[in-house]
Amino acid sequence: MKMLNRALLAALLTGTALTAPALADTLEVAIIGEPQSMDPMTSTQDVVGMVTQHIVETLFTFDSKWNIQPLLAEALPEVTDEGKTYRIKLRTGITFHDGSAMDSADVVDSLKRWTEISTRGKGVADKIASISAPDAQTVEIKLNTAYAPLLSLLAFNNSAAAIYPQEILGGDITSPVGTGPYKLVAHVPDQYIQVVKFDGYVSRSEPSDGAAGARSQSVDEIRFVPVPDANTRVEGLVSGQFDYADGLPVESYDRIASSDKAVPVLIQNFGWPVWAVNHKAGLLTDLNIRKALEAALPMDDMMFAAFGDDKFFSSDGSMYPEGSPWHRTEGTELYNQNDPAKAKEYLDAANYDGTPLRILTSRQYEFHFKMAEVAKLALEAAGFKVQMNVVDWATLGEQRNDPSLWDIYITHSPFLPEPALTDLYAPTSRLGWTNPAKEEILTAFTTEIDMAKRQELFGQLQQNLLEDVGFLKIGNFAALQGAAKGLEGVTPSPWPAFWNAKAN
Repeated sequence: MKMLNRALLAALLTGTALTAPALADTLEVAIIGEPQSMDPMTSTQDVVGMVTQHIVETLFTFDSKWNIQPLLAEALPEVTDEGKTYRIKLRTGITFHDGSAMDSADVVDSLKRWTEISTRGKGVADKIASISAPDAQTVEIKLNTAYAPLLSLLAFNNSAAAIYPQEILGGDITSPVGTGPYKLVAHVPDQYIQVVKFDGYVSRSEPSDGAAGARSQSVDEIRFVPVPDANTRVEGLVSGQFDYADGLPVESYDRIASSDKAVPVLIQNFGWPVWAVNHKAGLLTDLNIRKALEAALPMDDMMFAAFGDDKFFSSDGSMYPEGSPWHRTEGTELYNQNDPAKAKEYLDAANYDGTPLRILTSRQYEFHFKMAEVAKLALEAAGFKVQMNVVDWATLGEQRNDPSLWDIYITHSPFLPEPALTDLYAPTSRLGWTNPAKEEILTAFTTEIDMAKRQELFGQLQQNLLEDVGFLKIGNFAALQGAAKGLEGVTPSPWPAFWNAKAN
């Protein structure tokens, strides 16, 4: 591969996909571990969406500026009845990997399944009156009430409204059949996932822009290789073993930058570490103990331990960073209290009996574990007894579904274009966070279409979140990925896609 040129560097920083002569080759991509599932409807894990977006597609997707664009839909829907009826025309000539033609029956049954089994689908199910097919190329969704985030939910590749052939929807989907540019040919758990170019793929004709537009199938084959150890991913990248690597520790930035085979890809204000709080069972069903947790955590120290240099993080209690239309300050005085005495007062008020606070975490995202280590010391100083349960990422994905096994699990989220895409706000999420005031605000927020009013309502939602300790944001962080020198056509993203990837 040739040295990375200035044009490619600019593309990596701005999100512009470059073009280069096609290369019929295999692309080796190091991912953070074995995906929890190969059915993106059933999982909110980023690694699941990252891999499966090459295989299955949704009706809509996002461009590089997070605008919603059509994918399997012919165009954006016709919305009538004061925002309660969506009429979606489908593209013609679209074929699934099994050779069958996509029509509205496939889409209707896929969307119905999504509302039954997907975390995000279940969250909107009670707002959907019907999903029907007026004809073979049209789908109609009727809502009980206007719901502003609907198209964002249908566009998201995480807990995705994936479109499958009607015939495979009867049970669990372990080998997905989709309409995507690549089809699954082999999956050896913990070793590799192999996808190859689907010859029957029909790309959109618009210019590539984020996940929207043309998907050129520039390489014949992509192998996603689970590499749970972050340092092993780094070493594989700088040695030339991998063409791309996800989820790299930020302290490896200089090592990658000085390599003759790879370049760092740094995404500023990428996302936020999440301490997910169990409201269904265990210690944290008690508000005083939740408030003790919030009061005790030293967010600055946790972020510094996780990222090491403030160019990679900021301490910020707002749920969105400055510059975002969703940046609000309501409730942020409760963020980063770092007050063990106040925490102890809350524990005393709860008559805390020393039951261990169980923190479920993984070392596959090393910064999760580093935050937990610092937090453990602070929590113990405040009077908590802490039990660290360190498992692999796939096991964490399974255990977090059982509320009897944890009090907190540690994850992270990119900053999403629509707050309602964060399923943790929904009472149907695995956290089970709900209170009457929050539900009233959330309903108003999701049914309001005026942006200024939605922003004000989101401020109220954030206030309730911090007061009730629904879940905990630790700060803002940059994410580090890495690319082989000369690799082009990969737009930096929380879920990098490789259908336009080329090397020279």
